[in-house]
This record gives sequence, structure tokens and C-alpha cells, in this order.
Amino acid sequence: MASSGGPLGVLCALREELAVHIAELDHDETVDVAGMRFHRGRIDGQEVVLVLAGMGKVNAAIAATLLIARFKARCLVFSGVAGGLDPALSIGDVIIAEHVIQHDAGYTAADGFVPYQPGFLPFFNPTDALGLSAHAALLARARLALEALTLAPLSQAAGGAGRAPGIHFARILTGDQFVASEPLRERLHREFSAAAVEMEGAAMAQVCEAFGVPWLVIRVLSDLAGRDSHMDFAAFGAEVSLACSRILRTLLPVLSAP
Repeated sequence: MASSGGPLGVLCALREELAVHIAELDHDETVDVAGMRFHRGRIDGQEVVLVLAGMGKVNAAIAATLLIARFKARCLVFSGVAGGLDPALSIGDVIIAEHVIQHDAGYTAADGFVPYQPGFLPFFNPTDALGLSAHAALLARARLALEALTLAPLSQAAGGAGRAPGIHFARILTGDQFVASEPLRERLHREFSAAAVEMEGAAMAQVCEAFGVPWLVIRVLSDLAGRDSHMDFAAFGAEVSLACSRILRTLLPVLSAP
């Protein structure tokens, strides 16, 4: 893992996701680079840089590279919502990625699409790897920090089922497509044994691995991807943002450790 000393970099895809973190920031400066606005300051005394990366893998990679190369971030966290894949999970549950895979990277063969490690192909530079694993020591510290945390149940308007959301450590998929299909949700869960799908996390992780910087992907389930939802998205966004804030602030000491 990279040594301590630089700020924690926090990326979000949506303005609503970033707003709660900015509201908690003791703000030092704002820097505009490559069409992105970086907010530097402190949360609970810890130095952080926040950025609205936008949606998709390329945006996540640009933001991650700038956080590391320009702002000298010691660790990166992607915080936001995702679609659920595991039918055992519920709206509002939190998934922290043990492992990430870019499910839309690979090649097309006679039998259809074959997922493969980004940057590799079996007939040019083969590899047995598929996806990236978060640093084991960081995950262990995160588990310990979060084991006593209880999140407030989502309201009925936000899609809550009257129980406190669970916090799970599992695989998350990333792809440059918004999954709004029940058959695709079932296939992704079946083929990858993944808990959630989103559009940025594995791209950020790929950049971090290239620079030798640790990373975490923290996602709250907005739906079971492809299934109809009757939530009020304004209510959901507000309540989930508070949950993301509690999780990040609980993890700040862990993420600041060398």
C-alpha cells in the first residue's frame, strides 16, 4: 500500500452523491482541471479532495489519475449508488467491493462475448487474471471499523422495507452501460457471482493499481437492477447520501492509516 501523507481522494458520479460530502468539508480551495472541479479541505480533521467524476469508466479514470498524479492522493474511494444483482439483497443495502470486474471488457468468439482482463487478449498477451482485488489489510480494517455501525432504515418513500440496511463485502461489476434489464441482471449475477453493478468503480481501481495506490468502492443499492421500483428518488437520494456520509466518516481513520 502507498504510504500516508497525501489526501484521501473521494469520487462520485452524481451531484447528489457529492453534495453531502461537500457540506461536511472544511474547505480550503477549489481547483478546476480537465472540466472537473476538485474540492480540497478536511473532514473530521482528515485531508480530503472531493471530485464529481461523472458517469462512466473514462470519466472515473480521468478523475482518479488527476487525484493521484496532481493532488498526490494516498488512497481513493468511489462513493455512490449501484444496481443490485443479488436477489437476497434489498434497496439501501451497502456493498463494499472485495473484488471488481469490468464485465463489458473482453472479446467476441463463436459462442458470443467472453469477459477478459482489460488491456489483455488471450491471443496477444494472455493472462489468468480477471478483475482486481482490494487490498486485504485495508478491507480487514474496514470490516473492523464498520462492524458496530448501524444505519437507519430507509423510509417507505425511499424504498425502505422497515429494517436497517446491511453492510456487505462482495464483488461489484463495472460497465459502460446502465443495467435496466431483469434478464441481464440475472445473467450478470449468475456468471460473475456479483452483488452489484455500476459504471465507474473498476476503472478507478485499474488506475490505482497502476500507481500502487489503495482503493475502496462503496455502493448503496438503489434497486435490484432491472426490476421496477416505486421509490421517491428525491427521498432516496437524500437518505442514502446520509448513509454514505456515515460510512465514509467511520472509515476516515482507517483510510488515513499507513
